[in-house]
Amino acid sequence: MNLLGIVAVSGKPGLWKALAQNKTGYILESLDAHKTKLVANLSTAKIAALHEITLFGVDDDIKLIDVFERMKNTAVPDAKADGKKLREFFREVAPDHDEEKVYASDMKKVISWYLLLKDLPLFDEAEPGSEVAEETPAVEETVKPVEEPVKAVKAEAAPAKPKTKKAAAKK
Repeated sequence: MNLLGIVAVSGKPGLWKALAQNKTGYILESLDAHKTKLVANLSTAKIAALHEITLFGVDDDIKLIDVFERMKNTAVPDAKADGKKLREFFREVAPDHDEEKVYASDMKKVISWYLLLKDLPLFDEAEPGSEVAEETPAVEETVKPVEEPVKAVKAEAAPAKPKTKKAAAKK
């Protein structure tokens, strides 16, 4: 499963693909059918790379990728299902999750992300360079900075202004 470059943006529904980076943030494209573009400002928006997201576990945190892998082999309920039904489903796909810290809203978000990603080709392809990807952040790997032309500024000495003498004050 290749989730490199797929991000979630706080305050924005759905998932986004990181296309490029500029000075102030990232240029993102939605993964839904509308393909809307968004410039996410790093100073105001929180961006989370999907392959780095984990769920609270009893002993250790559970990677979201591992939960998605287990969800492939089960019948996934609707994201708007009852909280009890979602809890039972999560006991099956993430048996070690901490039930006090993982809320129903978190489960709904994970299920909606899965339903959005399962039909995309990147969901079935292998993660490129998985050994390298664990050491470096994914957004930096897949996003190329937007290059701006460099202007060469030649430092020239400004011509000196001739000094003018003040007229003597009248007495």
